[in-house]
Amino acid sequence: MDTISIDTLWILIAAVLVMLMQAGFAMVETGFTRAKNSNNILMKNLIDFSMGSLIFYTVGYTLMFGMDIGGFIGKPQFFVDDNGVDGIANKASLIFQTVFAATAATIVSGAVAERTKFSSYIIFTILITAIIYPISGHWVWGGGWLSTLSTPFHDFAGSTVVHSVGAWVGLAGAIVLGPRIGKYGRDGKVNVIPGHNLNYGALGVFILWFGWFGFNGGSQLAIAGEDNAVAVSSIFLNTNLAAAAGGMAAMVVTWMRHKKPGLSLSLNGALAGLVAITAGCDIVTPSSAVFIGILAGIALVYSVELFDKFFRIDDPVGAISVHGVNGALGTIFVGLFATDGGLFYGGGTALLVTQIIGVLAVAAWSLSMGFIIFLSLKYTIGMRVSPKVEHIGLDLSEHGESAYN
Repeated sequence: MDTISIDTLWILIAAVLVMLMQAGFAMVETGFTRAKNSNNILMKNLIDFSMGSLIFYTVGYTLMFGMDIGGFIGKPQFFVDDNGVDGIANKASLIFQTVFAATAATIVSGAVAERTKFSSYIIFTILITAIIYPISGHWVWGGGWLSTLSTPFHDFAGSTVVHSVGAWVGLAGAIVLGPRIGKYGRDGKVNVIPGHNLNYGALGVFILWFGWFGFNGGSQLAIAGEDNAVAVSSIFLNTNLAAAAGGMAAMVVTWMRHKKPGLSLSLNGALAGLVAITAGCDIVTPSSAVFIGILAGIALVYSVELFDKFFRIDDPVGAISVHGVNGALGTIFVGLFATDGGLFYGGGTALLVTQIIGVLAVAAWSLSMGFIIFLSLKYTIGMRVSPKVEHIGLDLSEHGESAYN
């Protein structure tokens, strides 16, 4: 096989692995929420991928990767149909980037779970895959302003571009919606609303872990040749080590603080490690990957408590802490641990400063657009279901069927 064929085949395999992550997200979100909302969670995940695929194909892809306009946006073109080849078949690039866009949309689902109108959620999915994700993605991966700084912003596979975008939009949604009924008592007590099936949650994490090898490894965009083979192998190793370290760190911290090694936080710790390593998996050493994973797992535990108890923001699955906080931290860690340009490797502060600028810029964009969209929906067609519907469950009220019969 020629190099183009081998690289294209690798990208298509990676795209399928990332697509499988949708099943992982569906299981995690379903397991970490209540049984009466399972059908609704699954429907939202189906919409994220189905609607997201159509919208990103229709306009999102060219806004992200089209000819640069002022460093802010790509030149829009509707209905991409490009049979060309640029290192890999261009349609392989389209499908690979499509599954990334769907991931960003899916992250929001967990943060706003169990109280969002399905009709409003569909509108949101259209807007994040058509506007929010493609524009900030263009800044980094499409030739936009962050990629043209004197020291370019580095986010290899999307700690910020994908994960933080979804999480910060989800944060805006969680704030606008408010907490689930019964989450916070009148006396200020924080009530635990446990998920109904941690078996699903654990299965989902392992599916995500598996798919993440395609997420990070595929972002090399090539595998043919010795250099690419070595690079992808290193990315796989770093990805796995960070996830393992994140899960173990979260377990230890949970055990120390609560006297028992809780499963839910340990699972989210592994996801936090995966998110954090995604930005720099190509330019850190394996030992640094372990350290990044440990820091991510620790940060996860304290971040969940901070949002839950101090800010009183109800995030049923911990999406904001997993994808937002650790997406930002992982991106900043590139400025410290990168073997080429990192502060700890004699590179000075230039890369670190760029990473912080990029994290703040994307966070500001995602949060502001999230608030605009969710507030607009709230004061027009409404964002939140009625208390009666929330009490009965969204499965029967919104969809007319239950996940369990």
